[in-house]
Amino acid sequence: MELSAVEDYELERYITDIMLDIGVPAHLKGYHYLRDAIMLSEKDMEVVSSVTKLLYPTIAKHFKTTDQKVERAIRNAIEVSWTRGNTETFEKMFGYSASTGRMRPTNSEYIARIADKVRLDIKAR
Repeated sequence: MELSAVEDYELERYITDIMLDIGVPAHLKGYHYLRDAIMLSEKDMEVVSSVTKLLYPTIAKHFKTTDQKVERAIRNAIEVSWTRGNTETFEKMFGYSASTGRMRPTNSEYIARIADKVRLDIKAR
């Protein structure tokens, strides 16, 4: 097994742990799309600034679906985690949660924040 494959596997596990802690249900399609989006963003933050032109098409191609379905599934996964997820973890990660009455973060805000946390945590190791 290549070193980069091991690193990708560890990165994927770390992102999975964060997503499960936040409360993204693993049975949703958006869960898998979101994990890929965070992995791509962690490697290149430029994709977050262009989610509709770069991020969604890349994920759609990987999963053999459409950009629109990827966007909708990610939005649904975020909405579910926002309304039913771990409020404490949201407070720590985003500075606010559904219990404070704020609107849920946008897809790009959500992806960017988690990717940033992952990048910072890896640098701290």
